[in-house]
Amino acid sequence: MSDHSRYAVYFMPPEGVLQTFGARWLGWDAVTGTEVAQTALPENLPPIEQITGAPRKYGFHGTLKPPFRLQGSLPDLEAAVAALAGRTAPARSAGLALTRLGRWFALTPTGDISGIGRIAAACVTDLDAFRTPASEAELDRRRKAGLTDRQEHHLRKWGYPYVLDQFRFHLTLTGKVDKDRLDAVEAAIRDALPPLPEPFVMADICLCGERPDGRFELIHRYALTG
Repeated sequence: MSDHSRYAVYFMPPEGVLQTFGARWLGWDAVTGTEVAQTALPENLPPIEQITGAPRKYGFHGTLKPPFRLQGSLPDLEAAVAALAGRTAPARSAGLALTRLGRWFALTPTGDISGIGRIAAACVTDLDAFRTPASEAELDRRRKAGLTDRQEHHLRKWGYPYVLDQFRFHLTLTGKVDKDRLDAVEAAIRDALPPLPEPFVMADICLCGERPDGRFELIHRYALTG
């Protein structure tokens, strides 16, 4: 019996400078399931653990299939993710860029992102039989963000509003930042960032699980070989 309460399919950078940066920035390495000493910020900024509190528990990742409660068995889910990876080709875009999304920051792909969307769409649709339908309370919580008709449709059908044509791939770096600190936080992130990949290649997908402490960890990484 698994100790994970929810599962998700993420992209997580493979071993290297980007993965190391992400783990140190957030203070949680979801690949190894360990805490990591966080990057120090200038004294004029809020503590980094405050800035990164919202995304920390997920680890450094880009969502492909959002977290869901499992319907069925974990071995069957693992087999389905493996089969999906085996019939799905890798994707690439021109690179990654630091992006301000409202009041929070993420790394987003540049150039042609259609291949990334293709992979995400396959994860959402092909694995949906393993998702326990969301409760009305969960749906109502999602609606508080203010959804379009299309997003409401996706919420009802797929359990999450920002999928398929509403999907935007991103590697989250912060929660919401105070408006008067946005420029300073952006500068601090740029100082901490390693050289970003050019091109950005998505060559595998990761099945992850939510632990009893609420943090996500890697269960298995699957190479895209289709």
